[in-house]
Amino acid sequence: MSAHTVDRGQDAALPPLAPPSANAGLLDVLRRRYLLRLLVRKEIQSRYQGSVLGLLWSYVQPLVRFVMYFFVIGIVLGMHKDLPNFAIHMFSAIVVVHYFTETFTSGTRSIVRNKAIIRKMAMPREMFPVASVVVSAIHTFPQMLILFVACIGVGWSPDMVGLGAGLLGAAIITVFGTALALLFSGMNVFFRDFQNIVATLTIFTHWAVPMLYPYSRLANSSLGDGWFIQLYLANPLTEAVLLFQRCMWIPTTGSASLPPNTMPPHLFLRGWIMLVVVTVFLGLAQLAFTRLEGKIAERL
Repeated sequence: MSAHTVDRGQDAALPPLAPPSANAGLLDVLRRRYLLRLLVRKEIQSRYQGSVLGLLWSYVQPLVRFVMYFFVIGIVLGMHKDLPNFAIHMFSAIVVVHYFTETFTSGTRSIVRNKAIIRKMAMPREMFPVASVVVSAIHTFPQMLILFVACIGVGWSPDMVGLGAGLLGAAIITVFGTALALLFSGMNVFFRDFQNIVATLTIFTHWAVPMLYPYSRLANSSLGDGWFIQLYLANPLTEAVLLFQRCMWIPTTGSASLPPNTMPPHLFLRGWIMLVVVTVFLGLAQLAFTRLEGKIAERL
């Protein structure tokens, strides 16, 4: 057998050539977790570079926001008299909303902000919005710690159903935030207006969920029947907030009398359906990102 024939046989056994940046989307991000850890570390260091308080700002800012909202909504408008442990009700929603807005905003800008790395290294572009999600989760942890201590202080008695609700709510908002970060980070490369669109949309998040007001206030009003309340509950952020309030707030109320329709019917069923919906949306966002990915380096 000639050497030429052997070489041809070896070439046939080799896998087809592919560009070094070719990847399997989010699955490739999981395979290259070491790169993800490096990006997360870089994001955290760059955010607090030159800062005296550093990570303590993750405690200061949510506390200031909570005090402001509680003073205006809870004390001035008297909401704390109408709802038991209104402070816990509000802060448990603030944690979810902050996690979502942080993920959405930083994820949208993640690729443009890291254009120097993208130009120099061949790596999955999905790595950058996913790193933003992880960093957002790290920055949300201090708020979770504050909320946990506050709930313990007012007699929080966790139950398995409530803990399951909290985990389901966290899963919904993580998948939904990742999908939006992935989709908008790609589009922001081509049209920088998208980061301003996201900043505008996040203004409404505090009012589009039962945070500054209870769900019962809306459900027991004239808007509680018909299409509006169904549209309101179709928001994944609303579902995640309600599930998290079921986990952290409801157990603190004990034997206190709660308003009718404090929680929507079939909360868990809605939650599982919403998790399936946002997972499908994540798959569609991945497909859209893949179509944009080939031109990202050129546009940057």
